[in-house]
Amino acid sequence: MNWKKWRHITKLDPDRENPPEMIKSVLESGTDAIMISGTQGVTKEKIAKLLTMLSNCDVDVVLEPSHPEAVIEELPLFIPSVLNSSDPLWILGHHVNWIKSHKVNWERVVPEAYIVLNPSSAVGKVTRAMTELKVEEICAYAEIAENYFGFPIVYIEYSGTFGNPEIVKSVKKRLKRATLFYGGGIDSEEKAKIMNECADAIVVGNVLYEKGIEVYKKTIV
Repeated sequence: MNWKKWRHITKLDPDRENPPEMIKSVLESGTDAIMISGTQGVTKEKIAKLLTMLSNCDVDVVLEPSHPEAVIEELPLFIPSVLNSSDPLWILGHHVNWIKSHKVNWERVVPEAYIVLNPSSAVGKVTRAMTELKVEEICAYAEIAENYFGFPIVYIEYSGTFGNPEIVKSVKKRLKRATLFYGGGIDSEEKAKIMNECADAIVVGNVLYEKGIEVYKKTIV
């Protein structure tokens, strides 16, 4: 698995309906990776059910757990830290609780520095993200993530709404080594092309559940 080469990532939410025909279409779509991820209502049982439909597929499959109880160590783990959260639980607290009770295989862990920018989103509300940030503040978070903490991924998350391409471009210019993921509001070919030019990889998910497989396929450009 070479995640640095991913350009299109599909998020599948275990807490939503994932019919087999939809999963089959996603796996045949040309997406580079499947990220199992959800903010609320995610359990190991729901993840396991989704994994049965993804078994023996040729697409990279990783887990992005929202809390320690949703961790399945056998999978590659993309672990988010919401750097602009006002609650330390979402920066390092959950991580400490996870490590206290688990023997972690660090070779299977990829840390992500999330910067959440949509206050109306579930992730924004749950993590109490401080979203009213100026461009320079957002870039500062990204630079700190890369150079101070050493995160390999910086993730600009607008979750549910299409973000400002100029902000994403500004963050990209500040990064020297970290890979930039962008997620939020990509529900058309045009929006996918715009953010593909701004970030290293785009992440789509809501479009699949809200607009269907045919619209989703148009985001793979």
